[in-house]
Amino acid sequence: MKSDIFAVSGMKCVHCKANVENALKSLNGVKSAEANLEKANVNVEYDESIVTPAQLKEAVDNSGRYELSL
Repeated sequence: MKSDIFAVSGMKCVHCKANVENALKSLNGVKSAEANLEKANVNVEYDESIVTPAQLKEAVDNSGRYELSL
């Protein structure tokens, strides 16, 4: 398992936070995702043999008006 913190733009409220977390948790290989509104980032624990950072970015970018920075 790998744990990374990624910047996320576009999160404005708890609903946004939940959307980002749910988009990441829906991916096979993601163990946990905890977004932080104040810091505008998300801490993701994932199995890098199953899911790539590019796939994490795609899931977040496609979940609304959010953009995950690698």
